[in-house]
Amino acid sequence: MSEPVLVVGAGPVGMTGALVLARHGVPTVVVDALPGRMLEGSRAICVQRDVLDVLERVGAGHDIVDLGVTWYSGRIFYREHEVFTMTLPVPAPGHFPPFVNTPQNSIEGVLERRVLAEPLIDLRYRTKAVDISQDDTGVTLLVEGPDGPESLRGSHCVAADGNRSTIRKLVGLPFEGHSFGDKFLITDIRAEFDFPVPERRFYFDPDWNPGRQALLHPQPDSVWRIDWQVGDEYDLADEQATGALDKRIRTVIGDIDFELVWASLYRFHQRRVPTMQVDRVFLAGDSAHIMSPFGARGMNSGLADVENIAWKIAAVRGGWGGPGLLDSYDLERGPATDENLRVTKATMRFLCPADDDEWGRRREVLERSVTDPAASAEIDSGKLSEPYWYLESPLTTRAAPEVIAGFPTEPGVVRPVVAGVLCPDFAFPDGSRLRDRFGARFTLLTSVEVGVPVVADPADPGYGLTVVVVPEQSVVDVSAGVLVRPDGFIAAVLSDLGELGGALRRAAGW
Repeated sequence: MSEPVLVVGAGPVGMTGALVLARHGVPTVVVDALPGRMLEGSRAICVQRDVLDVLERVGAGHDIVDLGVTWYSGRIFYREHEVFTMTLPVPAPGHFPPFVNTPQNSIEGVLERRVLAEPLIDLRYRTKAVDISQDDTGVTLLVEGPDGPESLRGSHCVAADGNRSTIRKLVGLPFEGHSFGDKFLITDIRAEFDFPVPERRFYFDPDWNPGRQALLHPQPDSVWRIDWQVGDEYDLADEQATGALDKRIRTVIGDIDFELVWASLYRFHQRRVPTMQVDRVFLAGDSAHIMSPFGARGMNSGLADVENIAWKIAAVRGGWGGPGLLDSYDLERGPATDENLRVTKATMRFLCPADDDEWGRRREVLERSVTDPAASAEIDSGKLSEPYWYLESPLTTRAAPEVIAGFPTEPGVVRPVVAGVLCPDFAFPDGSRLRDRFGARFTLLTSVEVGVPVVADPADPGYGLTVVVVPEQSVVDVSAGVLVRPDGFIAAVLSDLGELGGALRRAAGW
């Protein structure tokens, strides 16, 4: 198939989608109405370890880590009291850290360089999508670019054009949900703190922001991000004009020198589309869902969205993806969206109580945490981003009903290694990582060398299957074999290699 996939939006989600498609040999045209990438402001900054693996599959993960700040400590304060300290595990050599803070403009810079160097990607700024239509064989996108109107033809369209998505409106999808009353002021400042290590600090009800909270996050080049919850009536322009913003910052940092790098005002929302697929159009990232940023579930979930749909589009275009493969996108990423919205909603109810009962609950937990360490588990400053699970996806060879019934779904809990979860990583004796060995097709993990015939028909999902022999006593108990999808999720845990053919066909949408 010679027609490209059309990608609308050249942010992190859109560019990553184009790069994943290029990894599969699929050409794309990426259009964005902006004149170029945005250079100001941190915006999304916190990239989760498993998403760094997604980015590394397109050659960007290590570059983004190298540009960022890795942190392992998160501290929570209530008024003048420190009530909780969270410590994240240090990774094994060669593995990615749990989280790295890299400003979105830096992430986009890394991705843009990769995109511009990739001959399969045609990136067009100053090109606005104005209309879209579909038929049985493809998608037609009408755009207005520097040379006037133009009609672009593609096999599919990935809409990654943000929370005000033009494509979402053109295909007639509502954006259901609600907005929060309070606003959030975000400032990036350059200052030299005397913290011994980079760390995340969350302040509840500090005397310099009573009744609300603030969050302090490290960034590269001695830049720190401060997020304040402020009232609906807050006026950033007025604070900047009167010098009150300077005074506000000094209540946090004291008398040290600082430079204001960026300031912006946001209202947070919890919204999603009723479906992430309309025939050949697939919505990803903020075009499909927006949520509170506490827990870093926004951009991270968007990048998981686009990797999910990219390999499936490539499979269908290549002839080895079955008729049910594309429909599985919404069946997998829709529940992932619901989980992220559920978790972030609970956080926002703790941060922004809606009634007297919720205010009372928050106050009681925070006051009790000063003297009762056990109360810290009830403080919700944001449950950190993590991969979702596809236990009941039509692509998954389902585990036993009792395994599914007992599967832990609480945020932050270690998931058992069952069909549907992201395959855990580990190091081989030579220092290489398991996830580095996952290819653009399926991977079979075994404990012994097995002969898997390479079939000549590309429509067979076994074509190109990679076999990886797993060392004994690894974190993955392979039994007869574990089948892993191109995006690293476990499609099947086999008890007999005779089950492989059926598991492959199921995982490929047949």
